[in-house]
Amino acid sequence: MTVRTYFRKRRFRGSSPLERLMILVAIAALLGVVIGLALPKISPSIGEITGEYIASGPAADALNGLQVDDRPDSTGYDRDSFGFRATDDDGDGCDVRDDVLARDLTDVIFSAAKRCQVSSGTLADPYTGKTILFVRGRNTSAAVQIDHVVALANAWQSGARDWTTAQRYRFGNDPYNLLAVDGPANQDKGSASAAYWLPTNGEYRCEYVARQIGVKRHYGLTVTTSEKRSMLAVLRACPAQQIPSQ
Repeated sequence: MTVRTYFRKRRFRGSSPLERLMILVAIAALLGVVIGLALPKISPSIGEITGEYIASGPAADALNGLQVDDRPDSTGYDRDSFGFRATDDDGDGCDVRDDVLARDLTDVIFSAAKRCQVSSGTLADPYTGKTILFVRGRNTSAAVQIDHVVALANAWQSGARDWTTAQRYRFGNDPYNLLAVDGPANQDKGSASAAYWLPTNGEYRCEYVARQIGVKRHYGLTVTTSEKRSMLAVLRACPAQQIPSQ
C-alpha cells in the first residue's frame, strides 16, 4: 500500500480582519510616500504647490536675482569662440588646464621639462565622490578633465552670444568656472544645465548649484524656469549655502 502525502501551498493571508486592515493601511501609506516624492518631480505645478521650489539663504537669494529667459538662443554657437586653453593669463607658460590641475589635485608632481605642467596627482572628484589617480599620457590624461561648471553652450544661449571675443575668452578660461573632474562624468554632463544634470555625488550638489549661480551672476547670464526650479529644489536642503568666493 502506497501512502501519498499531499502538500498544499499556503497563501499568505492575514489571520484576522484587523491584520488585513493593517496591511492595507501600510500599503496605502507606502504608496502615499512614493506619490508624494514623485509627483513634484513629474509636474512642476504640483512642485509649486508642495513647496518643492521654495528655498532660502544666500545662494537662493542670488538665484532669485537672476533674470529668467525661457527663449534661449543657441544660433551660431561655436565652442572655439570661447578660446578655451588659448590664453596664459599668469604668464607661466602653461594653459589653464594645468593651472586647474595644480589647484584641484593633491600630491602633484610636475614635469621636469616644464615646471608648471602637471605630470601626476590625485583627484578627490567632486562629481562622483571617487578618488582618481591622474597620470599624464595619451591613454590616461582623459581620466581627469576640466569642466566648465556653466557649460559654454549654456553660457552662449543665456547671454554670451552678445559678448565680444575678449569677454568670451575671459569666460572660457576663468578658473572660477573651471573644475578638475572625473572624465566620464564630464562627458555625461555635456552642455546640460542643472535642469537636466546634477552630480551623482549628492553631497556636492548644493555647492555645485551655488557655483553655477555665482558664475551666472558675475557674468550677467540668465536662467530658464526649469533650470531655476531645479536649483531651488537642491538649495531647499541647504539654506546656509553661500556663493563660492573663488
